[in-house]
Amino acid sequence: SIASADMDLNQLEAFLTAQTKKQGGITSDQAAVIAKFWKHHRIKIHENLINQSCWDNILKNINWRVDLKSQSRHVDQINTPVAIVEMELGKNGQ
Repeated sequence: SIASADMDLNQLEAFLTAQTKKQGGITSDQAAVIAKFWKHHRIKIHENLINQSCWDNILKNINWRVDLKSQSRHVDQINTPVAIVEMELGKNGQ
């Protein structure tokens, strides 16, 4: 929860306080250790999460259009929009 929300120190303090008051939660000593760890490693953890959630590919080009049917066996299908999307992906650094 702390890492996914990228909590600042005020948010972290409020979150850990709530966790210590919750039945079956953490102790105040555990909260202090978590706070110290987060304070020293927040940037590294945040960058690591971003790198894990990014695709290996990058979007190089995108083309799209919307077509309408002008003929059909059934009248209710005429003028039905259809979106066509083409995406060109490339590897990072290529």
